[in-house]
Amino acid sequence: MESLLGIIFHSIGGFSSGSFYMPFKKVKDWAWESYWLVGGFFSWLIVPPIAAYLTIPNFADIIADASSHVKMLAYTMGLIWGIGGLTYGLGVRYLGMSLGNSITLGFCSAFGALIPPIYYNFNAVEGKESISDMFSNSGGQMVLFGVLVCIIGIAILGKAGILKEKDFVTGHEDKDKDFSLVKGLIIAIVSGILSSFFNFGIEAAKPMADVANEAWKLSHPDQGEFLFQNNVSYIIILWGGLTTNFIWCIYLNFKNKTFGDYTDKRTPISKNVLFSAIAGTMWFLQFFFYGMGESKLGNGASSWILHMSTIILTANFWGFYLKEWSGVTKKTFNTFLFGIALMFLSIVLVGIGNSL
Repeated sequence: MESLLGIIFHSIGGFSSGSFYMPFKKVKDWAWESYWLVGGFFSWLIVPPIAAYLTIPNFADIIADASSHVKMLAYTMGLIWGIGGLTYGLGVRYLGMSLGNSITLGFCSAFGALIPPIYYNFNAVEGKESISDMFSNSGGQMVLFGVLVCIIGIAILGKAGILKEKDFVTGHEDKDKDFSLVKGLIIAIVSGILSSFFNFGIEAAKPMADVANEAWKLSHPDQGEFLFQNNVSYIIILWGGLTTNFIWCIYLNFKNKTFGDYTDKRTPISKNVLFSAIAGTMWFLQFFFYGMGESKLGNGASSWILHMSTIILTANFWGFYLKEWSGVTKKTFNTFLFGIALMFLSIVLVGIGNSL
């Protein structure tokens, strides 16, 4: 039952994340940096402390009492992840919902599963498995094989992108005007690798989550782990993401002279803010539910890849809905489906390896 609940929570979070970009498509006459920043304020600054306030008594005291090393490490991981989150939106813009999410999150899945054990290989922590440990047992080897299959799936998806670009060159009416394979692939790869640092940010901030967890278990004996323990960790991690994204978006506002977006009465300001707020809130909910799933399954490779897989599945559903693959040849579409199939095979392999 615990595992089933974990899967359900991860699936809800994945659906929220895979869908969050849809409200942005309702924003009219604003530059990308403008609606991304407004949505980001809700994602990184407004909603996280509200979630913590509603679920964790005295969450501010937990943060204040945590060591500066823990907070600085979590914040730094958030900074790095913030670059990945920033470029994520651009990757989706240039590759579309289906391909952009699949490639970006595929890299995020693989590196998010590998970064923590690599770190623990050099900084051993009791109860945490290092990359050397994974190589030395059958379960760990299965997880690593699953990651390899995931990377192969990403390569196949890249091939599908090349074929899609060639199909569009032939002049189909359904051509995606923003589609750019080279730009999109570079951005998606960078985004996927850096976005995986959020998983390590959760590990870095674990001492704060542990305090919340232990306090809850004292007042709720024999009721298992605290579902919302990670909500206190997200506040610090997302401050890092806010810093990166705020600096870049303000820079683009200056560069592109788009500061006027926020006050231009010729645009539907209220609706744009509303849709950006919905997108930002949906984006945060992925981690809200990830924390709930992690409390049931642990923050290992299987939790991370399970979460990413549901995002990829949802994003591809929206990609089909938006007809991003209409007009391509059967060969192109089948190549894309094969890449997706390999990525889901990798999830199964990682799950099996984790159980071993």
